[in-house]
Amino acid sequence: MLESYQKMLEKAKTKSGENKKFLEKLKQKKPADLDLLTHTLHDKAFENIDCLQCANCCKTAGPLLLDKDISRLAAHFRKTPAEFTSQYVKIDEDADYIFKTLPCPFLLSDHYCSVYESRPNACREFPHTSQRNIYQKLKITYFNTMICPAVAEVVEGLKKAYPSA
Repeated sequence: MLESYQKMLEKAKTKSGENKKFLEKLKQKKPADLDLLTHTLHDKAFENIDCLQCANCCKTAGPLLLDKDISRLAAHFRKTPAEFTSQYVKIDEDADYIFKTLPCPFLLSDHYCSVYESRPNACREFPHTSQRNIYQKLKITYFNTMICPAVAEVVEGLKKAYPSA
């Protein structure tokens, strides 16, 4: 990971409590322009952040796997869902399906995804800051500030836009 990205994540971790309180207040207020502003900040952040220089999400936070994700990945490998699950998946303490290992077993050394076209839905949607009804995703946004430098930048932009939140 680039040193500048690492510094962004370290800064987000030091602001963890502040960010959590801010996002909780923002969720309560539900500003009408929240989606539009978040999407704008998302696009701006990714003008300067290259996922292939980071891949921290793939290294530190495995996706929640849905049945359709397991079926799609199993088909990618020409295995049955049961065979794929036996090899790659475990059930966590919340009874959710997740990968057995981190980093992601499909992350290549150059940070490319070896199953990109078949990747899980959670990976497709990450970091969730370009989705609609972002106020519903502010809890995960908080956690993602410490995983993804782009999300850390988005939240800093939101704090400037909504200083009274």
